[in-house]
Amino acid sequence: MKEKNTKILSIDSLHPQIDKIKEAAKIIKSGGTVAFPTETVYGLGANALDEKAIEKIYSAKGRPEDNPLIVHISSISQLEDLVENIPQHAYILMERFWPGPLTLIFNRTNKVPDKITGGLSTVAIRMPAHNIALELIKHSQLPIAAPSANTSGKPSPTNFSHVIHDLSGKIDMIIDGGSAGVGLESTVLDISGDIPIILRPGGITIEDLFSVLPRVEYDRAIEMSITDITPKSPGQKYKHYSPDARMILVSGNIEEIVRKTMELCKEYISQGMKVGIMATKQTCDRYENSNVLVVGDRELPETIATNLFSALRRFDEEKVDIIIAEAIEEKGIGKAIMNRMKKAAGGKIV
Repeated sequence: MKEKNTKILSIDSLHPQIDKIKEAAKIIKSGGTVAFPTETVYGLGANALDEKAIEKIYSAKGRPEDNPLIVHISSISQLEDLVENIPQHAYILMERFWPGPLTLIFNRTNKVPDKITGGLSTVAIRMPAHNIALELIKHSQLPIAAPSANTSGKPSPTNFSHVIHDLSGKIDMIIDGGSAGVGLESTVLDISGDIPIILRPGGITIEDLFSVLPRVEYDRAIEMSITDITPKSPGQKYKHYSPDARMILVSGNIEEIVRKTMELCKEYISQGMKVGIMATKQTCDRYENSNVLVVGDRELPETIATNLFSALRRFDEEKVDIIIAEAIEEKGIGKAIMNRMKKAAGGKIV
């Protein structure tokens, strides 16, 4: 790919400067690519109705073209051109969770390019809860397709420096809008059939969804290592969130986790390997003379969500050979955290 002169633009996330937003929107309208912050992770945006612009996203990321993209909108009125029919429970979900980290999968109209959907009859749409993202969509006057702004398969970008590392020279503009809040990608909920199905867990938990829906199920691909599927959502089929180092997840009660982690650490160090331990606040002081990163607090799992991808990237910077990571309880947002950790570890759990 020919190197681009990527423009860097700093925008205040609380009070976005409209002149700068318009500059970024002009790039979107002209078929270019702009990385921008959302409340989940940074996204790589292009005009969702322009196939050539969408191709630039796949090319910059090195992303498989059957891996669908999420379309971002700033108002519900934009659904009219994108969605074939809106089920009644979709209005309840949008009222409760939009703007926010919930992506809904609808049956699509023929105005949505096949490049967006991987050739599927459905389209994934969300309304981000971030001032810069909403203003960019509004001033572009277009729906914006935006997967995470990283090299495909690598940990998602939760701050500006991650995007610079992965995509500088490959895209037209990167907006520096500070750190993302949630730290994990949105929950993807398929509402195109009779039963709402979670295809990817995220910031909106199944418990949250049960507060407004009588029935919700997890897709079987979340619970099992299924790869021979046609992905209806990002994060379903391909290797994702992976650091350069090999990663091992250690599960059990806290005492078992600490004991096994130390055992594995000594074993790999004796083999001449550089080891990184991804620990929690409750256990970090138990690991002596080790390269330990505290990823968050077990009692406040949202802190782990916020820091997870940054920790994986930090270990990449330190060029560790092995990452040993503590598993957490798969409850609430813990389900989404463990989904990302299992994928990052390639399913390697002890």
